Amino acid sequence: MNNIFGYQPGKSIIHQLSGGTKLLIFLLLTISGMLSFDVRYLILLMIIAVVGLQVAGIRWRNVSTIVKFVAVFAAMNLLLIYLFAPQYGVKLFHTQTILFGSGRYALTLEQLFYEFIVLAKYFFSLPLALIFLLTTNPSEFAAGLNKIGLSYRISYAVALTLRYIPSVQQEFVMISHAQQARGFDMSSNVPLRQRIKGVFGILMPLVFSSLSKIDEVSRSMDLRRFGKEKKRSWYYEQKFKKQDWWFLLGIVILVMIEILLIKVTGSRFWYPFS
Repeated sequence: MNNIFGYQPGKSIIHQLSGGTKLLIFLLLTISGMLSFDVRYLILLMIIAVVGLQVAGIRWRNVSTIVKFVAVFAAMNLLLIYLFAPQYGVKLFHTQTILFGSGRYALTLEQLFYEFIVLAKYFFSLPLALIFLLTTNPSEFAAGLNKIGLSYRISYAVALTLRYIPSVQQEFVMISHAQQARGFDMSSNVPLRQRIKGVFGILMPLVFSSLSKIDEVSRSMDLRRFGKEKKRSWYYEQKFKKQDWWFLLGIVILVMIEILLIKVTGSRFWYPFS
């Protein structure tokens, strides 16, 4: 955790988009991708998300930890899907092509195809989330949310949450170093059970420290009479520029492509091997 996960300033075209635009792009693409089971559309979103990472200049070392964590979670999810619903793909696509095995846990092409679809959803949604979190200044994002009609109280709460992510990480690293300085080894040289115990030893102080900081922030905001007025001004006031409208137009076209694929296919599901 040498690289703190949070907003990273940059000069890319994605950094220059308003916070409201990036939120709309993230929500629209995520919702449309989650509703679709057409692998053609999901692959298109994957390509767009990966290209977005490159354009934003996000480096691997800054996101490797979260990517590895999500990869482990995705692998566990795919395994559990097969264990608890090994024939769900057959029910979904109404065909059965057995690759090997027999009985309930016979491995079918349909099940593999369905689990590939689930994996594709991870592959496009994670890069989108990383782009949104790492290229969006919390203050600009709050101003953008307020500009598209969201209450400034809610907007400010979301901004504080985004701003607090790096702070929590730094606190975690500090507590971890303090534990290790006291002789508690949490390296790969010790058993997994001891490492898990060490993580729990860090989490409790981290929770109490976070609650203390939340109380301090809330008291400070109360003393400044935050929330008394119906409206407020913003230091990072944002206006929708030409590039914002072009990006939003592109997202509308992507959503229309999904609607067109659903009409042509007749459903949200597409299976090329039937």
